[in-house]
Amino acid sequence: MSDRKKFIWIVAAFLFFYFLPANNPRVHGAAIEAFAMLHEYAREHVLLCLVPAFFIAGAISVFVSQQSVMKYLGNQAQKIVSYSVAAVSGTILAVCSCTVLPLFAGIYSRGAGIGPASAFLYSGPAINILAIILTARVLGFEMGLARAIGAISFSILIGLAMAFIFKEEEKKRQEGFASLPIEEPARPLWKTLWTMASMVFFLIFANWAAPKVESGTWAAIYDAKWILAGTALGSTLLTTMKWFSRDEQTEWLSATWGYGLQVLPLLFSGVLLAGFLLGRPGYEALIPSHYVAALVGGNSIFSNFFASVAGAFMYFATLTEVPILQGLMGAGMGKGPALALLLAGPALSLPNMLVIRNIMGTKKTAAYVALVIFLSTVAGSIYGAFF
Repeated sequence: MSDRKKFIWIVAAFLFFYFLPANNPRVHGAAIEAFAMLHEYAREHVLLCLVPAFFIAGAISVFVSQQSVMKYLGNQAQKIVSYSVAAVSGTILAVCSCTVLPLFAGIYSRGAGIGPASAFLYSGPAINILAIILTARVLGFEMGLARAIGAISFSILIGLAMAFIFKEEEKKRQEGFASLPIEEPARPLWKTLWTMASMVFFLIFANWAAPKVESGTWAAIYDAKWILAGTALGSTLLTTMKWFSRDEQTEWLSATWGYGLQVLPLLFSGVLLAGFLLGRPGYEALIPSHYVAALVGGNSIFSNFFASVAGAFMYFATLTEVPILQGLMGAGMGKGPALALLLAGPALSLPNMLVIRNIMGTKKTAAYVALVIFLSTVAGSIYGAFF
C-alpha cells in the first residue's frame, strides 16, 4: 500500500472516530454485537474450519503448477475437460476476487480460451470447500447447497456465453499462440490429488453438522464423523511424509502460514464490521433492520437485482461474505437476495473489474459483469420463490 493510500485510510479512520457519537445507546449496542459475533466465529469456525483450509490453499499454491492448469484449461484441451476443470476448481481454491487475478492473467495471456478462462475467473473466488461449509453451517444447508450448485453452473454458463459472444475475436486471438510444452511433474498426479482429497475430506467430516433428524444417512455420517475425519487426517499425514520431500513440506508450511496471515486479519475485520453495522440474527446493531428490509427484503426482482449489483461492486475478502450475509439476513434480508449477493459478490468487485478490463478489454469485461449480475438476479428470484 502506498503512503498516499495509508494517509487516506488514516484520515478516514480519524474522521470516523472523531464524529462517532460514542454515547449513543445504539453505538454501544453495535460495539457489543461486533465483539459477540467475533466471539462466536472464533469458537465455532476457526480451528476445524479455517486452519484445514489454509493447508489446502497452501498445497494448491505449491503443488499445482500453471503449466498443469494450462494442460486442462488451455485451448488445446477438449471443451468437456476444460469447462469441467474450470467449473469445479473453485471447490478447492480459497481465493478472493482479487487473488485469482494473477492466475487468470497468466492463463489468459498464455493461450487459454476466453470461455474456460472466464469460467475459472468466476469459479475460483465464487465457491470453495470452506465457503460451502461456512455457508451451510451459518446460513443453512439449503443456502450452502444452492451456492455450490449456482456457482458451478454459473461458471459453465458464463464461460459458454463469453465464448459465443466473442467467437470471432477469440478465433483471431488464438491464431497468435503456439502450444506450450508441458513439464513432467515431480510425482504422479494421483498422489497429489490423493493428499489434497484427504485434506478436503477431513475438512468436510470435521465440520459435519448434526442433522435435524436422528436417523438416516446424514445422521449415520454424523455419528461416525470423527472416525472419518481421523482417517482422512491420518491419510494426509502418511502421504505427506511418504510422497513429499522435506523441502516441499517446508515450502508448503510456509505457504500455509502466509495464507493464514493474509486471510485471518481480513476475516476478523469483516466479522467485526458486520457485527457493528448489522449485528447477529435477532439483534439490532448500528443499521436499523427496517432499512435493510426496505431494499433487500422479500423476493422482488428489484431486491434481487439490487443485491446482485451491490455485491458486484463491493469487495469481499475470502469468507467475509458469510458473516456479512448473516448480519443482513438477521436484519431482514430475504433469502433470494441473499443468494444473489452470494453468487455475485465474492466473484466480483470494483478493483477486480478494473484489473480484468486491463487484461481482456472493456467489452469483454462489461459482458462478463453483466452476465454475473443477470444470472445472480435470476437465481435469487427462483430460490426466494421456493424458500
